[in-house]
Amino acid sequence: MLASVSIILVYFLLLAVVARFTTRHDDNTDFFCGGRRSPWWAVAFGMLGASLSGVTFVSVPGMVGTSDMTYMQMCLGFVPGYILVAFVLLPVYYRMGLTSIYTYLDVRFGLTAYRTGASFFLLSKLLGASVRLYLVCLILQRLLFDAIGLPFWLSAAFILLMIWLYTHRGGIGTIVWTDCLQTVVLLTAVILILAALLNAEGWGIREAVHQVKASPFSRIFELSDMYSRQYFWKQFLSGAFIVIVMTGLDQDMMQKNLTCRTLRESQKNMIVNGLLYIPVNLLFLGLGVLMYLFISHHGIAMPVSTDEVLPMLCANGYLGQGALLFFTLGIASAALSSADSALTALTTSTCVDLFRRPADEKLRRRVHILMCLLVLLVILAFRALNSTSVIDAVYTIASYTYGPLLGIFAFGLLLPKHVKPAPCAIPVICILAPLLCYFLSVYSSTYWNYHFSYELLLLNGSLTVLGLWLSHFKSIYPLNTFHS
Repeated sequence: MLASVSIILVYFLLLAVVARFTTRHDDNTDFFCGGRRSPWWAVAFGMLGASLSGVTFVSVPGMVGTSDMTYMQMCLGFVPGYILVAFVLLPVYYRMGLTSIYTYLDVRFGLTAYRTGASFFLLSKLLGASVRLYLVCLILQRLLFDAIGLPFWLSAAFILLMIWLYTHRGGIGTIVWTDCLQTVVLLTAVILILAALLNAEGWGIREAVHQVKASPFSRIFELSDMYSRQYFWKQFLSGAFIVIVMTGLDQDMMQKNLTCRTLRESQKNMIVNGLLYIPVNLLFLGLGVLMYLFISHHGIAMPVSTDEVLPMLCANGYLGQGALLFFTLGIASAALSSADSALTALTTSTCVDLFRRPADEKLRRRVHILMCLLVLLVILAFRALNSTSVIDAVYTIASYTYGPLLGIFAFGLLLPKHVKPAPCAIPVICILAPLLCYFLSVYSSTYWNYHFSYELLLLNGSLTVLGLWLSHFKSIYPLNTFHS
């Protein structure tokens, strides 16, 4: 126990040293854009860790127990999503020289659309980042902080304080490099846990691969039941659009990409990052299959939630003494790699998009503290309300909150520039579309036995586009035209 606490403290100290070294010559502007001097390979590798987060580290291996390896269908869909982001969205952002990607909405549609888009991002990122960090805080609480009598709210506050300490000055430039470190630590921890599992079971690598292939958990494709949430085309198309919205239309991920020197470097980073995602998730899913085989062979009682399977194996000594250390370090690095950049992006969007005062350093520091406090409040609220797998919660939230962003960006990029929706209708439509999606999701399962998966995101975006299109016609042909 003492060793786990010590290793976390040492890890925080290492991050602080990296942050200090990388921000020696930065000013307030560099907080938002990193001086636009980040190497593309560093951004790509760091984005991998930020995309994985604690959700992938715990939930992806665990979800094998309920849906086999069908998550790979969504991962395959990520690749065309990254290609579209690289060659459709990034050229627009670089051509306009953006710091916040939502400035595009101001240029295309005006101030109302701009603030609506930024507000939906703030809501989406606040909820998504909090859910991810919640899972990690909960695990660390059970493994470490309960033993020393630290209450959950205080341990969550401590983790957020540590993140604030190494991000409040350097911003996105620091995060590019700390995320690289955290990706190395995360992947190393997974490999060491996998090695500990193989050692405990007495398997070599070839035997482990054979066991995964022979297991009923190894099913990847679901092509027969279109009503299933795991149906291939649902998962594949959802994966593509999830990347478009949670990377291409997300200030958090795009802010890192926009720190690259040139558009070509940023595109190279995007494609490499997308390709790396497939083998890495295959590694996590393979670990999940082996975990469930191990549990079956040894007659171990299953925990209530699939998110608790990997923590249980590591914490209870089933995989040897070192597994808990590996797990603790991995989950800590996973938490920080997603939460630090999310807090920076929330601060950036608030200062640049809502207040429109990027040069005000005092405002930026206050907003950064405020975002930490808001994330803490959402974590505490989610702990009281959560009743589902965390990775499912993340993507479900994205389906509702990122849908309007997908719709409004698609409307702006795909339709002629003279086609513009009525400004006053934009926020109304962006609120009504997710609400309509919610009711369709509820009633489709009740009356038509159709269960929406993450394709709800595509439906949400389509309804937003339709509403904006109809408001465009109303702005051209107002009702009093027909009376005259």
